[in-house]
Amino acid sequence: MFGIIRPCRHRLSAGLHGDWLAHLCGLCLTLRDEHGHLARMVTNYDGLIISALVEAQSPRAEGRRDAGPCPLRAMKGTSVAKGGGAQLAAAVSLVLASAKISDHVEDRDGAFARRSVALAAKRVATRWADQGSLTGTRIGFDTAVLTEAVDRQGEIESAVRLGDSAVLATEPAELATSAAFAHTAVLAGRPENSAPLAEAGRLFGRAAHLLDAVEDLAEDEAAGAWNPLTATGTGLAEARRLCDDAVLGVELALREVRFDQPKLVHALLVHELRQAVRRSFGHGTQQPPPGWIGPGPQPQRHPHQPYPAHQGGYRPPPPPEGAPGGGGPPQEPPKKKRKHGGPPADGQGGYCWTPKFRVPAQPRGFFFGCAVATYMCCSCQFCCRDPFPGAWSGKPHEAWCDNCDGCDCCNCCDCSC
Repeated sequence: MFGIIRPCRHRLSAGLHGDWLAHLCGLCLTLRDEHGHLARMVTNYDGLIISALVEAQSPRAEGRRDAGPCPLRAMKGTSVAKGGGAQLAAAVSLVLASAKISDHVEDRDGAFARRSVALAAKRVATRWADQGSLTGTRIGFDTAVLTEAVDRQGEIESAVRLGDSAVLATEPAELATSAAFAHTAVLAGRPENSAPLAEAGRLFGRAAHLLDAVEDLAEDEAAGAWNPLTATGTGLAEARRLCDDAVLGVELALREVRFDQPKLVHALLVHELRQAVRRSFGHGTQQPPPGWIGPGPQPQRHPHQPYPAHQGGYRPPPPPEGAPGGGGPPQEPPKKKRKHGGPPADGQGGYCWTPKFRVPAQPRGFFFGCAVATYMCCSCQFCCRDPFPGAWSGKPHEAWCDNCDGCDCCNCCDCSC
């Protein structure tokens, strides 16, 4: 499961979370039914947005079917998405996953440096590319636009120089997502939506590429790998501005699209895309609430009272709540720091929260990491375990649902815009 859009129950209402799960399961089952169980590994959170876009532009009765019990749904049956939307999502996921594996093989990353692993991975990548092309042909989508965009990535990376805009490196991702988003209008029989959806897809691809670069920045710098931010000298402040502009552009483009079922798409491409930006760059410093004018005047100091040892002169203690000059924003208690050199705390998950942390972190292979990621997803470790060990890297990561408790986004997702 990969992608920048990672919603959870805390930010989606029960109905919207059920719709989101229907598209996730629909993509997974479409990959299984048409391409075999191995193809289910390319199921990803961003790919299901394509299926959601098709359904949002067409009546719901045309895009759902009943599915049997599944271990990932606690052995419960449900209604899942089907039809052209799920097939388009499957085709795009297969082609892009094939390109990603081929890129790892060429760069000889990690386990792909072994000849046997590289040969097996290359065969899988070729098979997925062919399967994605066949599925795309059945629904009238030419996947060549995706493969051509991926092939141009290396050429663009070689041409980018220090001082250039980071947007130059995101062009292939923009073209690929733009074509996929625009074809959803064709499948739904809404050709008038093609232009605004193409614009929304282009900006979504830009945001996804930049956020991926931000999350991989430290690792790429340590390994000496190519990163668009490092190659162009783009700072995090400028990258944040570009991402915020892209998110705003997606929202404005969606206002021009005619939807029958707009709520899930609005939640994913507006609220959750903003959440992805906050997660990648951090929530930042909490600002005081509107109307707060500070802690009030400082009390007078006795002429013979010495200053404290710290720099900056006398700092009086904050007045009690309700006193004159008080009423400032509540301060959160400091987070507990881990002991220097010790492993991160495993929280309250008991024996269910495995694997445990190891110091130093021990990476896993691709297939074993997929199995670990599946178990961690089923046991809700990505949301509830903070920090959680990476399924492939073994390194600690912050929980995906950071600061989602008390979030008011759930009410926003019920709007009719």
